[in-house]
Amino acid sequence: MRPQRLVLVVGTGTEVGKTWVSALLLSTLRAAGVTVAARKPAQSFEPLDDPAGLDAAVLGRATGELPETVCPPKRWYEVAMAPPMAAELLGRPAFDIEELAGEITWPADTTVGLIEGAGGVRSPLAADGDVVDLMLELGPDVVVVVADAGLGTINSVRLSLAALSEVLPSDAGFVVVLNRYDPTDDLHVRNRQWLAERDHFPVLTLPDDLGRLASLVQGA
Repeated sequence: MRPQRLVLVVGTGTEVGKTWVSALLLSTLRAAGVTVAARKPAQSFEPLDDPAGLDAAVLGRATGELPETVCPPKRWYEVAMAPPMAAELLGRPAFDIEELAGEITWPADTTVGLIEGAGGVRSPLAADGDVVDLMLELGPDVVVVVADAGLGTINSVRLSLAALSEVLPSDAGFVVVLNRYDPTDDLHVRNRQWLAERDHFPVLTLPDDLGRLASLVQGA
């Protein structure tokens, strides 16, 4: 069962705010009466991390789902490494992209289903692939690329989109979201202008463009 709109949220790296952006977007859609669901194919974390702060828990609070529904318990890895590396270190079975994709299920009435990747676009997600391979398997309707707004953003966005464009479905949309954007920060402003005006990427900033992002993922 596929949602009416399937959204893939990826990041240009670790700690750029994918989960925060995803949760904010989902909460906004849900408050507007849209039926939403979230999936995290695999998550890895420090063993002493607060369970309430894990990605699956944050996404679950935004959608009203249990963390175990967002991410299957067997895909929780208590080592802060890429999931397949964490599984290997913990002595757990290896898994591939096809397995991860096959484990993603949705409620029948889901209007917007959101899948959040792990790490950066080319970070290992399974033994045989990364989020680019997952995108090829799933064929999302829109891809949201979350990036930090500061130093190094242009390079990381370009590299990420170069990798994604190899397999992005021809009818899929994409958008770059600059997280933690400060309109009073000259570097943030210049980064946004460069990406939008020179590279001609669709660029939104948060929190200012939250409404536009919500409309985009709904296909409006």
